[in-house]
This record gives sequence, structure tokens and C-alpha cells, in this order.
Amino acid sequence: MPYLCRKNAWLPLTLGTSTGFFFAYFMVYTLFGQKSHLLEIRSWKNAEDLPGDGISHFHLPEDSSESEELSKKVRVLCWIMTAPSNLKTKTIHVKNSWTRHCNVALFMSSTTDDNFPTIGLETGEGRDKLFWKTIRAFNYVHQHYLNEMDWFLKADDDTFVIVDNLRWMLSNYTPDQPIYFGKRFKPYIKQGYMSGGAGYVLSREALKRFVEGFRTGVCKHLTPTEDVALGFCMPLVGVIAGDSRDTEKRETFHPFSPEVHLNVRYHHNKLHWYWIYSFYPAVEGPQCCSDLANSFHYISPEYMYTLEYFAYHLRPYGYQYRYQPLLPENADKLPVHTQNETVQSNRTISDVDIKP
Repeated sequence: MPYLCRKNAWLPLTLGTSTGFFFAYFMVYTLFGQKSHLLEIRSWKNAEDLPGDGISHFHLPEDSSESEELSKKVRVLCWIMTAPSNLKTKTIHVKNSWTRHCNVALFMSSTTDDNFPTIGLETGEGRDKLFWKTIRAFNYVHQHYLNEMDWFLKADDDTFVIVDNLRWMLSNYTPDQPIYFGKRFKPYIKQGYMSGGAGYVLSREALKRFVEGFRTGVCKHLTPTEDVALGFCMPLVGVIAGDSRDTEKRETFHPFSPEVHLNVRYHHNKLHWYWIYSFYPAVEGPQCCSDLANSFHYISPEYMYTLEYFAYHLRPYGYQYRYQPLLPENADKLPVHTQNETVQSNRTISDVDIKP
């Protein structure tokens, strides 16, 4: 019997060695294989580096008639603040993702680039130029699109917007109301102001008053901080800072990415500037964000396509949206406009009488 035990001792040794080898292989693959995969994803720099064309996605037939009808009645112009150095690394991904859902999409830069295309604002680059870019950009859309569009959205080239949700929210108002929406902050201005990074949207009437405010000198360039400076102007020309929260009092515009707002660890410090700046009580965790969120900020180029997939393609089987749009009373009188394009223009802003 002792001899048999010694004779078969190789069996547990072999099994132990094999198990250890496969476990080690699994750990190495998990740690280094997936890491290299992430590095490969993060190496995408330009649209041509992305798998496929970055925008194609096969869908079984679905009913989008409600969204299409709303896009005719609530016409949204989106203008994106960008820079020449960002076009191939950031802005191209904005162009290939969410801005395709805008009625009109314009890319505003310091210089004109007919190939992208961008509209040159002739302001130079840098944080101290952001408000001049904003002033000139809104003057441009006022000149060329005032009567064609109803709402005018400003966003950065690292902002992601769910335009269909934005239209649904705006359908409760009319473009003739002097109002603007965004993530509302409270310092400096009694009615608050809207975060520049989360994006903000002006009604047609608000746009008129903003442009007129600078033409007449009621509004001035008092600070280079774009969103605060615009916030100072709004009450001077009678534009209201609107409440963009949903019926459950959840925010729809967000100055950070989804995981930052959803993960309570990020906001546990009540002295963090976000808690201090929020006009409404800040909410952390799953109740932070509306089911019909409008925007998120600090979105990487790759993450643009992830959010596009989650917003427009991922479907949990068996669930249907319970929301129906509440259209403004005069919705049936609004002119129908079906333009859905990225506008290419050789015009610059030089004909606008605004001097930095």
C-alpha cells in the first residue's frame, strides 16, 4: 500500500501544476490582455482610426414618427464651440455622433476651415476669448438662421447632447418666450446662470434680446468667463433662467459624465464646488439624473459613440417609454422645417459689427 501511494503521487502534482498554469494564464490575459485592448481603444485619434465609419448601426424597423414630427415643430440649431487643434481629435467625433440629430449643426472656431467645415469667428484662441467667440457665434446664427430655427443650443466639443430629449423638454415652451435653459448655477447672479460645459439653449426671443443687448450697450464684456458673462446679460435684457428639471426634480443638463453623477463617491464632499454652485439641491447616485437627460460634459471622443449607442440603439426588451410630449399651444402654427444637415459655409463672422 505505501508503494502504491508513492507510485500515484504524480497525479495530484500534475493536477495542481495544470490548475496553477491555467489560473495564471487567465489572470495574465485578464490583466494584460484587456489592458492592451483598452489601450487600443484609447489610441483612436481620428475618425479613420475608428472601426467602421463610427455612425452606421443596423436597426430593425421601429416607429420614430413621433421624434420626426417633433423635429419639425421644435427646430433646434446646434452650434459647437471648438478650435483648429481639436477638429481631428475631438470635434470630428461630435460631428459623427449626436449633432446629426440637430436640425442644423454649425461648428464655430477662430478660423474658417472649408474642409471640415468650420465658421471662422476671427477671435483667436484661449480661455479669455471664449465669451467673444460666444458673442460672435450668436450674432452669426442671429444673422443667418433667426427665422429658420426656434431654439439655439451652444455646446462644447466635449459635450454630448440627446437632442430628441431636449426637443421634448422645449416642446413645453414656445420660442417667443424670453427664456434659456441649462444646468443652473447660483453664484454671482440672482436668477443664476447656465453652465457652459453642460450646454445651454436660448429661445428665439432670448437670442434676439442677447444680440440687441450688446448692440445697444446694455450688456458688456465684463468677464472672460463665458457662461457667467452670458448669465450677467440675460436678466438685463429680460431673459428668464428656466428650470430644466423633470417632473421628479431630477436634472437634465449635467456638467460631468454619467458615471461621475451616478457614482456617489465622486460627490461625497459637500464642500466640492458642484454642491456649492448648484442652484437646486444636488442629488447624488441613481436619482441624480433624469430618464430624459439632455446633456453630459467631459465626454471623451470614444465615449461619444458609447453614449450614442446607449441613447439611440440599446433597448431593454419589454419596456416602453411612458412619456408623451406636451406640445405648446401654438405648435400647429409653427412653420415646418425638415432641414437635417451639417451646414457648410464659406461665410465668416467678419460682417458682424462686434469687436473684441
